[in-house]
Amino acid sequence: MSVIPTIVVVEDDDDLSTYLQQLLTSKRYTVFPAKTGAQALQLINEVQPSLVLLDLTLPDIRGEVICQEIKKLFPKLPVIMVTAKDEKKDVISGFSIGADDYVTKPFDSDELLARIQARLKQPESQSLLTISDLIINTDTMEVTRGGKPIELTHTEYSLLHYFALNPNRVLTREMILSNVWAFTPDIQTRVVDVYVGYLRKKIDSKAKEKLIHSVRGFGYMFREKKE
Repeated sequence: MSVIPTIVVVEDDDDLSTYLQQLLTSKRYTVFPAKTGAQALQLINEVQPSLVLLDLTLPDIRGEVICQEIKKLFPKLPVIMVTAKDEKKDVISGFSIGADDYVTKPFDSDELLARIQARLKQPESQSLLTISDLIINTDTMEVTRGGKPIELTHTEYSLLHYFALNPNRVLTREMILSNVWAFTPDIQTRVVDVYVGYLRKKIDSKAKEKLIHSVRGFGYMFREKKE
């Protein structure tokens, strides 16, 4: 027996939300609607859907922030942005914060359904992230280095996971802050340096090869070897 995919539709326009629910249920998807970002996050935690359709303009929380939070908590959950923002910079921004696909309004229903089906058919990404002798199991949130387990707090794990998803790339403090601390108001970039320090003590202090490198004037880079 095949499992019926579950889709959370995050849309504050009642007419469009109703239309999307009818369209998706006609294709035998199970649909849960949400009108606000807070409702969306609660639903996603409760039902653990197969896919999320996300509007960017919500009454309480920006859709971009919602997307970042979803990807932080559920990295393998597909998110398709459905929005009226159709400028090139908006599309690029959507993909840069973790969206798996980007559909602009007004959209063609058949095209949207095809994009949904394509995302649902994609095989799950590998649950192990490896760099040097560091291994991150994204399913269990377990981390080892040189075969030895490393105990991390939730924030330390989120920071390490963001580093591991962006190896060999300069990450500014602002980029790290917006991805790891997306829902924490009035937080300063100094906290990034503090937590990088915590993380270094746990994964680098006893290792011959350092993985977290400072990039003067910019931020940090996660890589095996420092040139």
